[in-house]
Amino acid sequence: MGDALFPGFDVLDLDVQHPAGGTRVHAVTGGEGPPLLLLHGYPQTHALWAGIAPALVREHTLVVPDLRGYGDSGTPADADGHAQASFRAMAADVAALMAHLGHERYAVVGHDRGARVTHRLALDHADHVTRAAVLDVLPTAHVYGHVDRRLATAYYHWFFYLQPAPLPENLIAGDPVGYLHSLLGGWGGPLEAHSPAQLAEYERCFADPATRHAMLEDYRAGASVDLEHDAADAAAGRRVRCPLLVLWGGRSVVGTGPDDVLGVWRERAEDVRGHPVDAGHFLVDEAPEDTLDALRAFLAA
Repeated sequence: MGDALFPGFDVLDLDVQHPAGGTRVHAVTGGEGPPLLLLHGYPQTHALWAGIAPALVREHTLVVPDLRGYGDSGTPADADGHAQASFRAMAADVAALMAHLGHERYAVVGHDRGARVTHRLALDHADHVTRAAVLDVLPTAHVYGHVDRRLATAYYHWFFYLQPAPLPENLIAGDPVGYLHSLLGGWGGPLEAHSPAQLAEYERCFADPATRHAMLEDYRAGASVDLEHDAADAAAGRRVRCPLLVLWGGRSVVGTGPDDVLGVWRERAEDVRGHPVDAGHFLVDEAPEDTLDALRAFLAA
């Protein structure tokens, strides 16, 4: 059965195994040319990329998965320290997926949580990543190290989700669709930026309590085991070696904050370039043409 949002693409469900602990990965793939891995964020699925995939697939072999815990990918059982939801585990999943498909070296673009997976992938699997783009994020460790009232207000969910299960899960269960819409229609852009077909897909997946729990575990890992991994990299002097494109929404939390976005990323990567896009957080949906132009220019360089 095909994917209505990605006509002509092949649909794949693959059980991957790796030292970080395997799971089932759901993905679509299509096109010819240099391989390009596209990674979505919270609270979305691979459906995020449906709007710009038809242009990118003319030039690339696209691989578009659901991250573990999201969409139709697996939701591994909870582990000590939330390790099952770490960016290291997510990066290992997609690295195994690309290896299974025969893609030895590839470019990666990630938005939101997918951008954090992209950052980890470029560190843990550096020999395989040729170029990387991160959309509307600052590094996780930097965010937690620079919390002020503005950021805590805008990113309240980061701290809400850290509360022990099942408190956040139970509160969200009271009105999951309404809560989902508040997320997708917040952070600088309107709910209408997401197509009806995309919105229906997000609603379908967010309706599953196991998926919602796995998404919250992603954030719990981000405040624990992921920070441990980041600290180890910093202590060892590990940085992203491949060219890194950083795009962010000019009206997003990142774009309206005090940080020198490129300067922050240059502390963690050797070759950084980028700029803001006239959008909120969901720049792929809100400003698809500008985002696509920047990605194509970077990927073709």
